[in-house]
Amino acid sequence: MSNGINSDIPPPARRELFAWAMYDFANSGYTTVVLTTVFNVYFVSVVVGAQADADSGWATFLWTLSIAISNALVLFTAPVLGAVADYRAIKKPLLLLTSCGCVLATALLAFVGRGDIVLAMSLVIIATLMFASGENLIAAFLPEICDRANMGRLSGYAWGLGYLGGIFSLGLCLAYIRWAESRGLSAEHTVPVTMVFVAVIFALAALPTFIYLRERAITQTNTAFQYQWIKTIRSNIKQSLLRVTRTVREATRFQDLFRFLLALAFYQSGVSAVIVLAAIYASEVIGLSQQQVIVLVLVVNVTAAIGAVLFGLLQDRFGSVRTLAMTLIIWIVAVFIVYQAEQVSDMWVAGNLIGLAMGSSQSAGRALVGQFTPITRTAEFFGLWGLASKFAAIIGPLSYGVINYLSAGNHRLALLSTLLFFIIGLSLLLTVNEQRGRQSSMGSDG
Repeated sequence: MSNGINSDIPPPARRELFAWAMYDFANSGYTTVVLTTVFNVYFVSVVVGAQADADSGWATFLWTLSIAISNALVLFTAPVLGAVADYRAIKKPLLLLTSCGCVLATALLAFVGRGDIVLAMSLVIIATLMFASGENLIAAFLPEICDRANMGRLSGYAWGLGYLGGIFSLGLCLAYIRWAESRGLSAEHTVPVTMVFVAVIFALAALPTFIYLRERAITQTNTAFQYQWIKTIRSNIKQSLLRVTRTVREATRFQDLFRFLLALAFYQSGVSAVIVLAAIYASEVIGLSQQQVIVLVLVVNVTAAIGAVLFGLLQDRFGSVRTLAMTLIIWIVAVFIVYQAEQVSDMWVAGNLIGLAMGSSQSAGRALVGQFTPITRTAEFFGLWGLASKFAAIIGPLSYGVINYLSAGNHRLALLSTLLFFIIGLSLLLTVNEQRGRQSSMGSDG
């Protein structure tokens, strides 16, 4: 064993790398169908819409509040969960637990109907918490299975595969919705069924990950001093908190990592708002039907898959910071087009620009954290990445929801906050020194 990695386990073959990437395919249906395209619009128009004025902004606020609560829970649990995973080398068992939780909560959304506001919010909070925790854990495997020179390529490939998973899930849902609506069935029948589709696809597509992906990290406890179960748990949590505290105190040593995480907190606030509110905006402001929204998102997912792979290659050649800066410029242009949009064609132009930038910006961010991370502290540092991302997932959508509610449903005004997040994020990103950040991580033995 060396550098905290079990040397008895052979280097990953292509099958294992594919199994790691397949998790992005598996879980993408949740974000694409539940958070981005179908259930969010259903929540606003049917679940809450039956009891609220559609123009008041109340339904949109409740949706963003659900997202904010779930990500607040992730914000507080991610660093500890990541540090425990490192300390006990149990990333894979925890990944299985969180995946099952997301699958179950998503399937239970099938029981949500008109006026079931509390049930809908509760299940969305649980499912999103489980989804986000799983995202952090699967990302923490990256430095174990891939060298730094190829992280951008593998991360981009996986993110592109994830968008293909989103296309598959959303395409299946679209086919079913068209079939059901042709027989006179309403959204109260079709949307619950699509939740079952998403849950089943997640469960089946994630099987390769749990069959072939291997945990190479080694436990950092002294096996000669094992305690009974309850004391071990308490000790693990204590050690995890100490490690998180130490990491925060090392902001000077890992200054570029922390500068990047601050930049990410801003630009990801904008990304998070777009993910959970774009379909609502297209429906409420531009007047797109459910099927039009789904078709648009399907095409955007194709663009996103291309963008993730393309910018992943550019990232390894030109550097992560430069590549990420290019994607943020595209984001700014796209959001400005949406702000001024008056017709469907405007949404198509902006939507495809967003797709091009979305996968690549998130993939580049994940790979950059991997490059700035000491090999013995991967889950811990990726837990901090998750913390910054989830803080953004609270602030971005909730800012939109609050402004929308206070302005009596003015979506265009709320969109300005999203544009501002991208501008600030780009400004902060330009202060990150990529080479210095890599040297800091290689000079640390954890």
